[in-house]
Amino acid sequence: MQLAIDAGNTNVVFALLDEGNIRARWRIATDARRTADEYAVWLSQLLALEGYDRKTVTGVIIATVVPRALHNLQTLSRKYFSFEPLIAGQGEAEWGIALDVEEPQSVGADRAVNVIAGHALHDGDLIIIDFGTATTFDVADYNGAYKGGIIAPGINLSLDALVTAAAKLPRIAIEAPASTSVIGRDTVSQMHIGIYWGYIAMIEGLVARMKVEIGRPVKVIATGGLATLFEQNTSVFDAIEPDLTIQGLAMLWDRAHMAH
Repeated sequence: MQLAIDAGNTNVVFALLDEGNIRARWRIATDARRTADEYAVWLSQLLALEGYDRKTVTGVIIATVVPRALHNLQTLSRKYFSFEPLIAGQGEAEWGIALDVEEPQSVGADRAVNVIAGHALHDGDLIIIDFGTATTFDVADYNGAYKGGIIAPGINLSLDALVTAAAKLPRIAIEAPASTSVIGRDTVSQMHIGIYWGYIAMIEGLVARMKVEIGRPVKVIATGGLATLFEQNTSVFDAIEPDLTIQGLAMLWDRAHMAH
């Protein structure tokens, strides 16, 4: 089994892979100061709860958009699993896709991995929307090349900014409003409408503009923890792939080891 690690700005996700299938997954808040020893104590306990031990792991692959977190994750792999980890986008784990953008070196690892998995799972041109700390929209053409995209504030960031800047507004949960009305009758309902329906309007509006620009039939894939929150109130998604990033890491691992 392999351990896939996806280090994002808000959470680090650890997934145990068996022939590309996810057997277990865990997440911990991202903290670039967290040491390899701290990760190891936490992860060893969770492996044990699922009936595994560290010797189950036969390799490690890491994707990160938090450069400061990489060293401690590499140390975790070397010290506690006795493996030099593969780093997504480097060496044997090179992307293997065209990054057809102005600054290919600046493409986030999660976005490249999402495109790899999206293209493997779906035919044709794709728009991949990942609901994370930021909400990213990525375009992959029918050959699997990454063509660019959009970075928008994540819904939690939008809510944090609103609550922080407006002294009298309360903190609310991010959830679908009970009503489909977009005229709120009190402060909390008005905030829910602004955040939730405003976000759906942004998604639908940006996807519509992207489809016009692409000019060919496009499939829209959603991933990330909040994708299902919006699915119930928009028809813009053609598929939900909640584990797209981890699936992409599994594919990168397999590709690297098929070369041997």
